[in-house]
Amino acid sequence: MNREIKRVSTIVLAMFVALLVSTSILQVVQADSLAADARNTRARNDSYAAQRGAILVAGQPIAQSVPSSDVYKWQRVYSNGPLYSAITGFYPVNGEATGLEGALDDKLAGTSNSQFFDRINAILTGKNPQGASVETTIDPKAQQAAWDALGDYQGAVVLLEPKTGRILAMVSKPTYDPNVLASHDTAAVNATYQQLVDASGSPLTNRTIGGNLNPPGSTFKPVMSAAAFGTGDYTKDSQLPNPASLPLPGSPTIVKNDSLTTCGPGETVSIATAQILSCNIPFAELGMQLKPQVIKDQADKFGFNQSLDIPIPVEKSFYPLYTDTAERALGSFGQKDDRATPLQMAMVSAAVANGGKLMTPNLVDAIRSSNLQTIESFTPTQFSQPMSQQNADTIKQMMVDGVDHGVASNARIDGVQVGGKTGTAQNGENDPYTLWFTGFAPANDPQFAVAVVVENGGGRGQNGTGNSIAAPIAKKVLEAVLNK
Repeated sequence: MNREIKRVSTIVLAMFVALLVSTSILQVVQADSLAADARNTRARNDSYAAQRGAILVAGQPIAQSVPSSDVYKWQRVYSNGPLYSAITGFYPVNGEATGLEGALDDKLAGTSNSQFFDRINAILTGKNPQGASVETTIDPKAQQAAWDALGDYQGAVVLLEPKTGRILAMVSKPTYDPNVLASHDTAAVNATYQQLVDASGSPLTNRTIGGNLNPPGSTFKPVMSAAAFGTGDYTKDSQLPNPASLPLPGSPTIVKNDSLTTCGPGETVSIATAQILSCNIPFAELGMQLKPQVIKDQADKFGFNQSLDIPIPVEKSFYPLYTDTAERALGSFGQKDDRATPLQMAMVSAAVANGGKLMTPNLVDAIRSSNLQTIESFTPTQFSQPMSQQNADTIKQMMVDGVDHGVASNARIDGVQVGGKTGTAQNGENDPYTLWFTGFAPANDPQFAVAVVVENGGGRGQNGTGNSIAAPIAKKVLEAVLNK
């Protein structure tokens, strides 16, 4: 009899332990992820009972909750919504939030574990519950300048601080107004959302950090220079063969320079001259000389193939391990399967500008509770060391020379020395080019690193170039922040 009682008691005890463990996991470990799950409509509806925290730029709200007369109590409102949509995203009644609204949903709603005592205090004091505010790193002047400079082009602009990784501007076009997607009229929201999904140019796509990524073209050449110099076997003066065309081994592809001639006079050309004049053939030859893993490792150090949250998740830029010689030759000047976000190419310039040290990009300076207590604050952290100070200085000078007397001349700014690299990437035999510029300024003490991408060849019925379209956009953005 005692044995049976012990057996039953053991089973009952085990059941209580299992119940305790499972509820603890649900209430503690999985609380944030369950609350953030887009399918959890009850939690989403309950979240409207609290005033959602604001998203701020220079202390001013670009997203905030105002009283609403309907069942949801609060309406999300976006100031100058299209200008900041790549940053805020939108917060729908039913569906998944995007941008910072999605990445920091629990903080903004006040439901994160770190805000537990704030919620208890609100209950005890009878105050209306309120979420935390998010202070972004965005500079409103830089953001407006990027918006204005990009104009009607389909593309994106990213501006970084090389020394800290702070993101000062993020603009993606075409765009949308998040206010219409945060409406409490579900039928109207669904109709508008479908219109945006079907619209040409994919306005819901944040091209600064994702979407259908573009080949980086010649903006990848500084990465190749870093890979070569990092081996210790090459310098900026190392010579490469200089033909007017290059048949690739085992392939019908023939590589040519944009000039359709040699890369300057002479039977050979230096790596520095090849980058300054943006010649494809010497870099294809360099790619065939270097080991595949050496190039991929170098790209990885710059951030390719790496996961990154800013805290919005960033789509991985892609540089594969090309074991095929012909494919590696094409990938060495940003073609074949190479793909990159504008943020990634801004990171390349930022590392060059910052003496070879790449700082982790970040979009948030601080998160503060409703009583202005700091929940989280931004501290600059190093992402990687892609190259030595010496090699970074060498590539930096090559990029300055590219603007001063190379093919990036349209990025010149009177009285300020700018470093940069253009790219005019091919997308297929009959497809328009992708146009790029990435660079930094001022060169003697770089404060800003920028990347610009313009898709569809500029969308004017003709294919432009990185220098004719992307470089002037970058120039306008840099001028705006340098003149503050």
